[in-house]
Amino acid sequence: MQTRLQSAKESAVNIAIGYTVAFLSQLLVFPLVGVEATYSQNFKIGFYFTVISFIRSYLIRRFFNKKK
Repeated sequence: MQTRLQSAKESAVNIAIGYTVAFLSQLLVFPLVGVEATYSQNFKIGFYFTVISFIRSYLIRRFFNKKK
């Protein structure tokens, strides 16, 4: 079973990798669908979704660890 700190660390690494992929994807996909965003706006959008993703990932991990 993971401790809360281990769950947080795992979620943070997962999110850091996910953020990088998402940011690069936004730079490629947004123009294809007609969304114009500056690098700063892309960073902010990615940041907000990253925070949400971290919370979601952490809570799911804790839920499943509690069930064991």
